[in-house]
Amino acid sequence: MATIQDVAKAAGVSAMTVSNVINDHPNVRKATREKVLAAMARLDYRVNVAARNLRKGRTGTVGLAVPEVNSPYYGRLAAAIIAAAERYSLRVCIEQTGASRENELDALSLSRNRLYDGLILSTVGMGPADVELLKVDHPVVILGERIFGGPVDHVAMPNIDASEAATRHLIERGCRRIAIVRGPGGDSGEEEVDVSSLRFTGYQQALRSAGLPADPGLVQSLETLTMRAGALCAREMVRSGLDFDGVFCVTDTVAMGVLRGLADAGVRVPEQVKVIGFDNVEESEFLVPSLSTIDPDHDTMARRAVELLAGRIEQTEPGEPEADREEFVSRFSVVVRESTGGNDTTEREDKG
Repeated sequence: MATIQDVAKAAGVSAMTVSNVINDHPNVRKATREKVLAAMARLDYRVNVAARNLRKGRTGTVGLAVPEVNSPYYGRLAAAIIAAAERYSLRVCIEQTGASRENELDALSLSRNRLYDGLILSTVGMGPADVELLKVDHPVVILGERIFGGPVDHVAMPNIDASEAATRHLIERGCRRIAIVRGPGGDSGEEEVDVSSLRFTGYQQALRSAGLPADPGLVQSLETLTMRAGALCAREMVRSGLDFDGVFCVTDTVAMGVLRGLADAGVRVPEQVKVIGFDNVEESEFLVPSLSTIDPDHDTMARRAVELLAGRIEQTEPGEPEADREEFVSRFSVVVRESTGGNDTTEREDKG
């Protein structure tokens, strides 16, 4: 197995120069860099990542803590993060928090004990009151909507704008009695900020802009955002005689259940009721009818989260001031499919 000294000899340079090329040092001349890279390729030299990490006091592993690993959305997100991490020679260890604040705090506090170089944390249970707990001695990037303005980098979706666009799409397709199937909350008038409440806000904004009344009867709240809950909700909406011609579901998972429930009740989609979801999980394209949805650009979100985390890991001076932390919000597309009368499998309307 070739060594760094072998590469240096073959390229006619010092071992330090080879090291500078491997570590992408900016002061290496282009001709020298190319000569060293050619020698590395000729000798089939491989960088010993484990040894390099050991010298830097790192493991080359980062944590990803998500509410659940068996949902289509978080499965896709995890796959995108793993792919993005490969660019930085980082391995990803996945933890499931069960949407529990206590488990999210455990993932945060125990990351060092688990030998992670950093943590990407999808927050559902933690909220703004937990900002001080984010001040830990290792890099953290937050995914989700629960914490803004904290001491760590934050990657979020355009929930309000995208949900407004989804509802407006139903309006443009002729719907006037649009139901929303959302998560719990909203009864007290003072809800915490989460994915469901933000998407509900976008739905309301679209109705107001179109001059449509906000009928409380069209707001369907579920205890859990599952397919089963969505199917039961759709069947009950039909059984109760609720007048509706469109449904905006705050997740594709719920929308899949709603499509099944409407089919069970003998309601034709999109002829009688049009349905749109949110997340653009892979399964949504292969349903019958295929599901119109919001694509929040998972790949860009994953790449940005990993870029931010890798950058913090590489920092020589830890403890950057809070003003230096980044709040990143992704773009989105309305993906028009059969459930809202789309002619093609995937017509995209780019937004953002």
